[in-house]
Amino acid sequence: MGAIRGTLQLRPRPRRSRYSFLKIVCCWLLAVFCFFGFFHRANAQTPENILIVGQIAEPKSMDPHAATALNDFRILMNMYDGLVRYKPGTLEIEPALAKAWTISKDGKHYTFTLRQGVKFHDGTEFTAEAVKFNFERMLNDTHPYHKTGPFPLAFFFSVVESVIVKGRYSVEFVLKEPFAPFLSNLAYPTGLIVSPAAVKKHGKAFGRQPVGTGAFQFAEWQGNQKVVITRNTAYWDSAPTLEAVIFRPITDANTRVAEMLAGGIDLMVEVPPDNLAMFEKAKDVTLYQQTGPHVWFLILNMKHGPFKDKRMRQAVNYAINKQALVNNVLQGTAVIAAGPTPPVFTWAYNESLQPYPYDPEKARKLIKAVGYQGEKLTFYVTEGGSGMLEPVAMGTAIQADLAKVGLKVVIESYEWNTFLGKVNPGLGEKADMAEMAWMINDPDTLPYLALRTAAWPDKGGFNSGYYTNPEVDALLKAARKTTDQAQRGQLYRKVQAIVHDDAPWAFIAHWQQNAVAHHSVKGFQLQPSFFLLLKDVQKQR
Repeated sequence: MGAIRGTLQLRPRPRRSRYSFLKIVCCWLLAVFCFFGFFHRANAQTPENILIVGQIAEPKSMDPHAATALNDFRILMNMYDGLVRYKPGTLEIEPALAKAWTISKDGKHYTFTLRQGVKFHDGTEFTAEAVKFNFERMLNDTHPYHKTGPFPLAFFFSVVESVIVKGRYSVEFVLKEPFAPFLSNLAYPTGLIVSPAAVKKHGKAFGRQPVGTGAFQFAEWQGNQKVVITRNTAYWDSAPTLEAVIFRPITDANTRVAEMLAGGIDLMVEVPPDNLAMFEKAKDVTLYQQTGPHVWFLILNMKHGPFKDKRMRQAVNYAINKQALVNNVLQGTAVIAAGPTPPVFTWAYNESLQPYPYDPEKARKLIKAVGYQGEKLTFYVTEGGSGMLEPVAMGTAIQADLAKVGLKVVIESYEWNTFLGKVNPGLGEKADMAEMAWMINDPDTLPYLALRTAAWPDKGGFNSGYYTNPEVDALLKAARKTTDQAQRGQLYRKVQAIVHDDAPWAFIAHWQQNAVAHHSVKGFQLQPSFFLLLKDVQKQR
């Protein structure tokens, strides 16, 4: 009966939406089914040796250089390889398409020895020329295939000055300056290697006709229905056991739960908090949970509107009852955030920072001091997306908290890809605040891509709220050049303290990721990177 109890603990709101009502009914029915022993999957509905995964949204692109969302990355990591990769279960780097590498003493030259005999899914050979093509395509705006972008996360490799082919299976990256996160960024999806021949053949349509070297190869994409990838029998790191994987976009969380119960899917990512207790008790499924490098926050518009004033931004942080959100809406599946860096990065996390306390009276005083006159504040909320943590319920609860301190917040909700299309180009004069979540691979990633002045949207970054602080810019630049981890950590801790005070975001929570799989699924594990790695997964009846 945990699903009923969890739902009823939600705090009262001025108006309960139709979405919330339907959610309560659905959760109640699921709890009743579980209680009376009707939790029985129709195993015959899923084919033998084909894994069906319930995704949270329709993917946007299968081009790893163009993709930005975890939802897409979960598919891409199974179709492509990078020069290096994260060791399973860690964020440590290990060889992939490069079997070895050396780093010069000055930290500016990385030379990779490539594996020989590796083929792209189209039959063309993986060579040093292919590596050069991939990175020049992203970074060189005069490259003949640069227009097949845009490449929003090319920021990851902006420090690359040149890529030099040293031999058929040897390639050197020359950096403009030492860059500590370089290998980690190469393991990120933006560093995955695509087939040059396929890009030349399909041009801008490559994102719908992807070709990599990975354990699975692209077979089919039916919009809003499924993406199918099939076993690469010639995979250099041994062929996977699964014949195929089908990724089904099921945006509504309750529908994903119902599909899991009915046997329509074998593996479900991002289990709604209301259903965790039910899946924990179920006999024929396994619930997986793991803390990872995740941040859920509200972007506040510092270019237009009242949030240009720091006091107003701090007021929002004081006004939101984050403990209630974590306890009631997320039901203990997250911890309160004190700043932009997840505590999983112990060497860089600023433990001296405390989350903004829930203090509505202080929020009211700050709002009054600013001179807010009841202007409408537009709040972008998504219906679902990568790591967004019950976004509709979170959004309406936050709206209610802000109403208590006198802020007139109006929600505009959108499906995930439409939402990204509104937020990523910058809030501008369209909105005052927006939900956002990031899963990151290094303490550098999120602040560099979303808090630097040079990362404003019109400059190609994700600083959608237009935050700027020259001291933060300088600290981030210094941290990227420092290869000593202790020194890097000290610099990142300073960044966190400044950003905490400037409050360009409302810092909400760090999520404990989860997934649920039927017992027939063997060899699955969650990754700290939040990616899905399915090569070693088996399906046994």
